[in-house]
Amino acid sequence: MTRLSRQGAILQIAGIGPIASQEELQKALSKRGFRVGQATLSRDIRDLGLVKTAEGYSLPGGEGAADSTLPPVSRLVREFVLSVIPAQNLVVVKTAVGSAQPVAAALDGEQWPEVVGTIAGDDAILIVTPSNKSAQKLEQKIRGLLAK
Repeated sequence: MTRLSRQGAILQIAGIGPIASQEELQKALSKRGFRVGQATLSRDIRDLGLVKTAEGYSLPGGEGAADSTLPPVSRLVREFVLSVIPAQNLVVVKTAVGSAQPVAAALDGEQWPEVVGTIAGDDAILIVTPSNKSAQKLEQKIRGLLAK
């Protein structure tokens, strides 16, 4: 299993709620077929920008996270976005499994005028734009981040 799929699983687990400890995260990953050591887990937590709160590790900006931010949108797009497809005034962004929500949160955080709103599932994001032209412009912005 790849680092990308493992980190996607971590994001998905953290999206459900705070994780009390690294041991709890290790057990949750094991149930999903990932055998991971403590050093790798610590590195993944740091790379993904998970924050330690009173309740445990959580996604940046989640409940209990004080003054935290997501990793840069360019990094999240490069690491987790698989494709960008415009459809009229909509843009569908396919991501690695479990990565759609943090990517959508980072895209929302950019406050681009082309984005009216986002809806994120497990591995896809639906972005609503004000017009077909805005959708095309947004597609190009996201593709530009992929190319960096």
